Amino acid sequence: MPIDTVPSAPPPSAVLTLAGAPSTPPPRETPLPALHALRFHSLEWHHPWLWLQQGWQDFRRCPCLGLFYGACFMVMGWLLWGVFHEAPAYALALSASFLFVTPFLGLGLYYASWRIERGLTPDLGRSLWVWETRPDTLPIFALVLLTIELLWSTVSLVVFAAFLERPLTLDGTLQALWAPENRMFVVVYSLVTLVFCALVFAISVISTPLMLDQHVDAAEAIEVSLRLVAHQPGVMLLWAAILGFLSVLAMLPGFAGWLIIGPLLGHASWHAYRSAVQDVTPLVVVEDEAPPMIDIPLSHELRNDIAC
Repeated sequence: MPIDTVPSAPPPSAVLTLAGAPSTPPPRETPLPALHALRFHSLEWHHPWLWLQQGWQDFRRCPCLGLFYGACFMVMGWLLWGVFHEAPAYALALSASFLFVTPFLGLGLYYASWRIERGLTPDLGRSLWVWETRPDTLPIFALVLLTIELLWSTVSLVVFAAFLERPLTLDGTLQALWAPENRMFVVVYSLVTLVFCALVFAISVISTPLMLDQHVDAAEAIEVSLRLVAHQPGVMLLWAAILGFLSVLAMLPGFAGWLIIGPLLGHASWHAYRSAVQDVTPLVVVEDEAPPMIDIPLSHELRNDIAC
């Protein structure tokens, strides 16, 4: 993708200001407050539902972009189902790949919501390349999630080997799982899955949007995410339950539900981050600029793609 240099000082006509904001843009290098000084908004029980509403509004603003990412989620589901036909035990263990890939498929959706928030038109091409803006942080975070996934998969296979005498087959999977003699297996496997899901949620609930929006490393983003979960455990538990329920719901009709639910949750996750963390984004908007600290490849031909 061609890369053009972003002007360091855009012309005055290219500056849009919100009500009450200064007429000149702040420096592009807007640092995130120190971790110990970073504050969280007080979240209420209705906020997760508001994030879904805001996510739906963003999806309606860029349906084609959302459907593209939704299709990616759906294809992932089909691939996982293909593995399940051949080796159910491995498919259940590899189901963690959804949690590994989701934060990174969500990058393009976070970027789209960032642009919508500032009155700019989302662009699919830019959303596909947004991960390149954080080459020093996103790969490290991906490695953390990959390590957790491999550990989860290993533990899952150990649980299968410890409790099931025969390998699962597609025809006998449900019967084997619900057989009276396998109740302990179901309990142990469910607890293991719950622990790993909770861990992944706690370290990633706002980590990826934060790394995309501000110049923080993976360890700092994870720490902020953990602090948020500790600061608002009830609301975060509700948000995790909503994410889990909608994710399961998206799988039921042949994974087709991911076409809508995937982008909905991606956009909503951006609004969860923006709603929870204070003082991280300046109010002044420069036309066609990238998030603070992010230099997305821009072309001069696209300098007029302000949303109507």
